[in-house]
Amino acid sequence: MTKEQEPGRRPPGMLEDAVLAALWNGGRPMSPGDVQAVLPGDPAYTTVMTTLARLHRKGLATRTRAGRGFVYSPNVDEAAHTATAMHDLLSRRSDRAAVLARFVSELTPEDEVLLQRLLHPEEDE
Repeated sequence: MTKEQEPGRRPPGMLEDAVLAALWNGGRPMSPGDVQAVLPGDPAYTTVMTTLARLHRKGLATRTRAGRGFVYSPNVDEAAHTATAMHDLLSRRSDRAAVLARFVSELTPEDEVLLQRLLHPEEDE
């Protein structure tokens, strides 16, 4: 069984996403203990520290000295982070048109309306 298939393990990248979500929702600089307290699944403190350090190295979080440790803040907002991930994934596919067509075909009716408004803002005036 691979690590990705082990029961109780998150898929790759999901812990980073959960930690970023905690920072976005925190509204203030957070210590590893602060982040650990709000994460589901009771991750180890050292796992949270490692994840925060990784986010800092990637430029997704800033850290500031606080006493003997650090507090962390997000460097990007949720929308920018998600859009970048979507662009990165799309750029790795050979048939971008097929991927976009499938994506759009699976949108909810409300999201279709929103996408149309974003693509054609002049029609809203």
